[in-house]
Amino acid sequence: MSRLSPLPLARSTLDRATERRVNPAWVDARWFDPRCRVLVVMDGKAPVDPSGTALVYTSPSRLGEVGLAEAEHYLLGLDGDGVPYFVVPAGPVPDDQTRGEIDEATVLAAVGADRLVSVRDAGHLLSDRDAGVFVHATALVNWHANHPRCSRCGAATAPSHGGHVRECPECRAQHFPRTDPAIIVLVTDDQDRCLLGRQRSWPAKRFSTLAGFVEPGEPLEHAVAREVREETGIEIVDPVYAGSQPWPFPSSLMLGFFARAVTTQIKVDEEEIAEARWFSRAQLAEAVRTAELLLPGRASIARALIESWYGDELSD
Repeated sequence: MSRLSPLPLARSTLDRATERRVNPAWVDARWFDPRCRVLVVMDGKAPVDPSGTALVYTSPSRLGEVGLAEAEHYLLGLDGDGVPYFVVPAGPVPDDQTRGEIDEATVLAAVGADRLVSVRDAGHLLSDRDAGVFVHATALVNWHANHPRCSRCGAATAPSHGGHVRECPECRAQHFPRTDPAIIVLVTDDQDRCLLGRQRSWPAKRFSTLAGFVEPGEPLEHAVAREVREETGIEIVDPVYAGSQPWPFPSSLMLGFFARAVTTQIKVDEEEIAEARWFSRAQLAEAVRTAELLLPGRASIARALIESWYGDELSD
């Protein structure tokens, strides 16, 4: 296996203001800063401009006009000019918390946009700042929606630290956003072919790199070898870290690797993986050209791993 370069996946540019967001007065002052920019996230989607290459932000005062003045808001950080960025969730009210419950048309009217898109659809088109904002915002909104109550005593919790902690008023427990580590790996053999697989839940022609969650107490390198073996029967060695990508669906951190196969006989697990195949560069390019194979989305680390091995972008 040839040595492949690390993937250029780091796309966050905001200062998260970790030390300052512990001060609620400081966070409140950022919310009332006239320069404050607010991203509204609804069902994992956010508004973009007509070109689809930039997020559309609004202001706290504008949100008040559409009934979101009392919605929870979470600090995402500051840009190089000190401009604060927040996210406000819109949609169904989780548990018994107070949040704005409005429809998509109202969200679009509030921000002056004509459509909402997901990270999967728009991530590769956005600037580094907007891509980082979108992923951070989506991850925070997902966590808050799924963790409204204290896991110790069951009481309703409230956000603090700019939305990066939920505190229980009853037992005083603090709860922090969770991140689920998952490995994702592009495996190559001695002929420099790559191994791609298709999950049973995917469309018939969709193939991607192999991936799976890291188990408690498990080193990443062991997780790479275990997942590849369990899903395809292939034994690998020499896992090399390639880069990471937050994947807020709802809370994963994808840890990318390249690895070398020492066996090539495929035996899929027939549960999660329905099919797996070896591809040379020529075979992969032809399969993509004829639509025999559908690649993962351009915003994904899976696509970056494949194209890093291939040596160029693949048109689909």
